Amino acid sequence: MPLVRIDLNEGRSPEQVRGIADAIHDAIVTEYAIPDRDRFQIITEHMSGQIIAQDAGLGFERSDCVVMIQIFTQAGRTDAAKQSLYAAIAERLSAIGVAGNDIFLGYVENGPQDWTFGFGRAQYLTGELGVPEAS
Repeated sequence: MPLVRIDLNEGRSPEQVRGIADAIHDAIVTEYAIPDRDRFQIITEHMSGQIIAQDAGLGFERSDCVVMIQIFTQAGRTDAAKQSLYAAIAERLSAIGVAGNDIFLGYVENGPQDWTFGFGRAQYLTGELGVPEAS
């Protein structure tokens, strides 16, 4: 049950924005074997200049088409599984025209006690939801 934040600059059509969100979700569903309706995404479009994303010394430039992704999910997946997810996201975004140099992703892990799906209860702890198994 990842929570995914997607930040991008204004200027894309609603269909392009949805395509980016769908591509990211499809990669997560495929790589982590989560249910398709286990989808929680927040998409924020920013005015030009409100996203600053440099190359961290890797020697490439990003364009105004940068897509900043934050994935918040439960701990337990292997480094190999994460690397596979990153590659799958990049592949799917590339297929819809997002260049690899314009993808930035931060991955944040937490535990079952860190989630509530409503009503002020931590449903993973109360047993209302089963804790997902790491893949």
